[in-house]
Amino acid sequence: MTGPHVPDYVRWWVEARFGMFIHFGLYSLEGRGEWIMYYEHIPAEQYRKLADQFNPRHYNPREWVALAQDAGMKYMVMTTRHHDGFCLFDSAASDFTVPKSAIGRDLVAQFADACHAAGMRMGLYYSLMDWRFPGVIPHGERLADEVYRPMVEQAHAQVRELMTNYGKVDILWYDACAPNDPKLWRSEELNAMARKLQPGIIINNRAGVEADFGTPENVVVAEARPWEACYTMNETWGYAYGDRNWKSVNQILYLLVSCVSQGGNLLLNVGPDGEGRFPREVVDRLREVGSWLRRNGAAIYGAGRSSISAPSLGWGTARGNRAYLIILRWPGTSLPFAWCNEHIVSARLLADGREVRVKQEGDRVWLTDLPQYAPEPYLAVIELTLG
Repeated sequence: MTGPHVPDYVRWWVEARFGMFIHFGLYSLEGRGEWIMYYEHIPAEQYRKLADQFNPRHYNPREWVALAQDAGMKYMVMTTRHHDGFCLFDSAASDFTVPKSAIGRDLVAQFADACHAAGMRMGLYYSLMDWRFPGVIPHGERLADEVYRPMVEQAHAQVRELMTNYGKVDILWYDACAPNDPKLWRSEELNAMARKLQPGIIINNRAGVEADFGTPENVVVAEARPWEACYTMNETWGYAYGDRNWKSVNQILYLLVSCVSQGGNLLLNVGPDGEGRFPREVVDRLREVGSWLRRNGAAIYGAGRSSISAPSLGWGTARGNRAYLIILRWPGTSLPFAWCNEHIVSARLLADGREVRVKQEGDRVWLTDLPQYAPEPYLAVIELTLG
């Protein structure tokens, strides 16, 4: 695997390659996405009344964790508080929290317990911005710093609570550093506090400072440092009843391999409904992805950029002395490629272990005796042993 130097405490995350993002909150009740308070300009006091209805009877994070594991995901990141300001955790810094809602219990605590019990790496998402504060909605000109200070103080207090009350936290995933001024947010101080309370925690770059990893959103853009592309399984992050534009299994695998082949991770989002249930389309697709990973995960976990690829057919990844050709367009019984500066000792199909004949002349290679049709219903993988 080639790529930038990775600090030791970040290495597990880089090798994990695939995680689950979960957007869940009051907005899930309405089923129109997570930005309804902003898009519909709902007054804060009117929006607050949703908390009196928020009682997700089917909220079971142990089932969420089990599905993530079945899907081959190695870490999970949950929204503890989105831009609407509603906390899924108990907070002394706000009265807009789950213990003061109809459900009356700390959902982040249950999520943390489920992750810890299953050995799942856990990340907590936290939106710095809170639309309930004056001057934040609608977005407009930058206001005086003193207008934002109560919101900044709340952020520091709540990040301290999240880093203190839920056991081991592996990832701190900030969002919505608005206004984008790390000095205003005292972001360096915020990160230092998080690292003191959670030694070894991995922090993203959305508090306005570089921290440990980049977070391109809805686009795969390689960075010269650890990075993670976040995508949602349809078009909305929070649950939206009318959004039926689900990504296919092939599209999800396409995104995953696109990230890994360029040295990055994929954080794939799910939006549970207001009852805490994952849509059936999500469950079915993730189980198919997991089935593919059980056969072909050697090309993903711990893998990264490769100097060997067949670019007209798909991607290349590498791990140690193994290189992997991940084939989108199966070529039939012969697969030629070039610009290979490594000696290939042997080749085999990951799906069934079948050996593949190798012919190599200089930098040109021919893989022959392949099956006429792809041995996988999605992306087929050929493992090359180098020597």
